[in-house]
Amino acid sequence: MATRRDFLHQGLCLSTMGIISVPLIGCGSASAAPADKAKRPVQVTKAGKPAPVARAAAPSAPVPETELAPPPDIFDAQALDLDFWLKPRVLTLTRPQSGEKAKVLYWKDGQVIDSAYQELCHLMRDVNGKETAPIDPKLFETLWGTQAFIARYGIEEPLEILSGFRTSKSNDKLREAGVPAARQSLHIEGKAADIRIANLNADVLGGLVRSFRQGGVGYYYRSGPRGGWIHADTGLKRTWKG
Repeated sequence: MATRRDFLHQGLCLSTMGIISVPLIGCGSASAAPADKAKRPVQVTKAGKPAPVARAAAPSAPVPETELAPPPDIFDAQALDLDFWLKPRVLTLTRPQSGEKAKVLYWKDGQVIDSAYQELCHLMRDVNGKETAPIDPKLFETLWGTQAFIARYGIEEPLEILSGFRTSKSNDKLREAGVPAARQSLHIEGKAADIRIANLNADVLGGLVRSFRQGGVGYYYRSGPRGGWIHADTGLKRTWKG
């Protein structure tokens, strides 16, 4: 007669095939257990308790990575269909600092709409210094591309502009207060923005912005419900953590 030990040593391994997609909401890195890993038989001691499991030796074959990296290069402009870049561009922005909200059609039929561009520059103004400056159109292209891309996945959230253009005086005040701000910040030139999108963490948002390859991307992690922000600029292509 088969003993309980015999049944426990008879393992049945089911092979399944799964498709892993990059998570866009929540954690930028998620772990997934390999689907083809067989279940180990459980050994039982005389007392009826599971026996300690010995650590297995390191496998000779490479172990597949189970941590999913934030967005891969499928977000590059070259990988997106032409229709994506030819459709009218609407930016939905909020400025938590001033309480402003706006939905602006700023580009259509290959042309920037001047009145809309001026409105966006005003929204990106130095709220503290109360000054407005021209914003690099490439920066708007990155912001729009980011928002339009995630909208394809049903995520329709406004871009929060935490900081846009800054006067030199405002930039110096931030430095004196201990806020991370470069002495020659591209914010002063209207070429940078600190942004956030609700329900999209810094890893994923930063990876998406970086994939457009328009300039620098800074990851600023902070504790709390909002969880930090991303610096995007149209300067040299580089990344850093602040």
